[in-house]
Amino acid sequence: MSDKSQFQQGHKVPVTHQDFPGKESKLPIEAQYDQLPTEDGGYQKYKACGKLKGKRAVITGGDSGIGRATAILFAMEGADVFIVYLPEEEDDAQETKKRVEANGHKCYLLSTDLTKQENCKKVIDEALSKLGGIDILFNNAAYQMMVEDIKDLSEDQWIHTFNTNIHPFFYLSKYSLPHMKKGSTIINNASINAYIGRPDLLDYTSTKGAIVSFTRGLSNQYVSKGIRVNAVAPGPVWTPLIPATMSEDAQKQFTAPMGRPAQPSEIATCVVFLASMESSAISGQTIHCNGGTIVNG
Repeated sequence: MSDKSQFQQGHKVPVTHQDFPGKESKLPIEAQYDQLPTEDGGYQKYKACGKLKGKRAVITGGDSGIGRATAILFAMEGADVFIVYLPEEEDDAQETKKRVEANGHKCYLLSTDLTKQENCKKVIDEALSKLGGIDILFNNAAYQMMVEDIKDLSEDQWIHTFNTNIHPFFYLSKYSLPHMKKGSTIINNASINAYIGRPDLLDYTSTKGAIVSFTRGLSNQYVSKGIRVNAVAPGPVWTPLIPATMSEDAQKQFTAPMGRPAQPSEIATCVVFLASMESSAISGQTIHCNGGTIVNG
């Protein structure tokens, strides 16, 4: 049985370590971006049907993980994409660009630090210049680092986590919305942690709760204008953040009720759904793509 099949069948995450933000190319088991699980424990290629034909999308954290998978599926569904990433993620971003373009659509790259307001404005200005407009914004980039106790959580880390995980969602949405038309969508990446209150990721969990509330409030502002705002709340997902930010014990327990972490492609299908008109009656909601944990929220 191959490593991929083993990973699909059950909890087989290998314990490894990388420096933050982690490299997709260094994952010991390749994540899936355009492949989805099958009933027999294998994978099959995602089947596109033109859900996003002619759309233009901005994706933050688009170099790897959920961002990469979303960029690829968006392209498969007919969209051009503009992805944003950190400078140290250049190699992964170039690989994402290659995979997007292999599906016949454009992929523009911008390396920048989204914790700075002026860089968020630059993202939207450049995206408008390259794409000619914005129909979809996927606020996805995030930072996390495990700290067991609030006494050991530094003020600097708390501020950095908020500067990375929620403030850019506000800026990028604010700067995008004047250019969005009826039918446009914003999708925010929240987390199961906002609902379960994970104790060793207090700052990260707090920002994800803010994202859920931000999603609801912004939806209430714009749903009557025909612009929908939703969120996804993934549970465990196999991405470079895992070896880069989680302890050995946490990695050993990195699973979900379905017996394994999700693949990035499984979260990306939910983002595609929220970006498309197939979710036309949905706004202000959160899809709990968390592997079977019941959160009732």
